[in-house]
Amino acid sequence: MGTLIALEGLDGAGKRTLVAKVVARLEQHGLRVATLDFPRYGASIHADLASEALKGAHGDLSESVHAMAVMFALDRAGAAEQLKELLAAHDLVILDRYVASNAAYGAARLHQHGDGEFVAWIEDLEFGRLGLPRPDLQMHLDVPVALAGERARRREAGDSVRALDAYEKDSELQARTDAVYRELAAASWNSQWWTIAPDTDPGALAAKLAHLQQRDDTPQQP
Repeated sequence: MGTLIALEGLDGAGKRTLVAKVVARLEQHGLRVATLDFPRYGASIHADLASEALKGAHGDLSESVHAMAVMFALDRAGAAEQLKELLAAHDLVILDRYVASNAAYGAARLHQHGDGEFVAWIEDLEFGRLGLPRPDLQMHLDVPVALAGERARRREAGDSVRALDAYEKDSELQARTDAVYRELAAASWNSQWWTIAPDTDPGALAAKLAHLQQRDDTPQQP
């Protein structure tokens, strides 16, 4: 069974770029690596409905924090069998966003903290009722809020398909979400967490992950 790793962080933090570089180096170590991005836009009706709602469609759907969280949770539930197959066939499976994203953004929308009611509800919903596998390791790409926002805006300017949604446009929400991520990491929410700096060397990170995959003990902070 492979090691399940989730990379978390704000919109514009650079998760996709980091994952691509780390995967290339892990494969140089001879490891079998698979990746999966959440939400699964274009592959999941629940993800697409949520995306459309955040861009003004579907009436008042986006106004409900819990309704949006359920949409994102059902997107992941729809990938449960795929996740199981990937873990069976690979040494590491790296996810760009996972359950912690739902917890962090929803709690931030409700002005709650990482130990609040919403985060507990998400844990019960996704890991409990929907039966999603808990990650072996979660990594928080800790990029300053202003820098992440600037990157997201540059991404939008360079690609009309990547138009910012309501969450991405709300800088105060992004700041609160960042605070919740930090709280989840500090509390080791549902796994060990590593905090990754924006200037982290992908090769060094890949080496640590390769070592982790070969060990049986608890992952330690890099």
